Amino acid sequence: METYFESGIVTEIKMPCQNQQLNNNDRQEHAAMSSTKQVRFASCGNSVLTESNRDAEVAETCENVFNSELQRQIGSQLKLLPLNDQIRELQTIIRDKSTSRGDFVFCADRLIRLVVEEGLNQLPYSECTVTTPTGHKYDGVKFEKGNCGVSIMRSGEAMEQGLRDCCRSIRIGKILIQSDEDTQKAKVYYAKFPPDISRRKVLLMYPILSTGNTVIEAVRVLTEHGLQPKHIILLSLFSTPHGAKSIIQEFPEITILTTEVHPVAPTHFGQRVSLRMECIIFVWEEESSSHMPAWPKCCGDKQVTTS
Repeated sequence: METYFESGIVTEIKMPCQNQQLNNNDRQEHAAMSSTKQVRFASCGNSVLTESNRDAEVAETCENVFNSELQRQIGSQLKLLPLNDQIRELQTIIRDKSTSRGDFVFCADRLIRLVVEEGLNQLPYSECTVTTPTGHKYDGVKFEKGNCGVSIMRSGEAMEQGLRDCCRSIRIGKILIQSDEDTQKAKVYYAKFPPDISRRKVLLMYPILSTGNTVIEAVRVLTEHGLQPKHIILLSLFSTPHGAKSIIQEFPEITILTTEVHPVAPTHFGQRVSLRMECIIFVWEEESSSHMPAWPKCCGDKQVTTS
């Protein structure tokens, strides 16, 4: 209730409270406003939920139940980024077949950056004390030394820039794995790591987990170089339940970090973000040749250097 004084006359105007019934005009105006505002998450208190909001709430609840059940089956080694509208929008744009290549690359880079930053949170750190410009002491943290990235070529290379943007001096290794034409099994063609890879914590980068065979083969190569699976954090954008289960069953100690686990993976990702290169020229050092598998003889119409 509000009170006004006009010409010595006290006028009282009643304002409808939150729980008071609205008249017909007010209800129509309220309905029009509610129809234009689409809130994905349910509000608390006495707010009125639209039908779209209720559908979104139900869908979100079902998805949370699915993710919880999946994490229960696979274990705590599967970690999902906390879902919000920003991540959902990026996922939608990437999956949309009508998305232009420019928008696709832009949104993919944004999603990669979010995954990389969350992956850095999984790395070990130590406490430290620094001195501020004003002379005060500040108790903080810093990453421990011995971290590196490894990208599975070629789609994994799309995540390298996001990692360098966060850690500009980090070392990055590479693995090239392709399916054999006869057996359809993953075959390693190239692997190059820092010499002390066995003592490092590795961020393994591969955007799309479909069957998991490529990642399993890559982890095997890393373990052959002395790296323990518990020191590997797999960074992925999208994963299928089958792919995540296959990797965890083969290497129970590995950590998988992804934004979504869905039966249908956007397998077109690698084709849209990979660099358009006519040929990849591999150069391996002679001291590492004993650890390297045989090279492919050619790439397209050009000879591949295997010195």
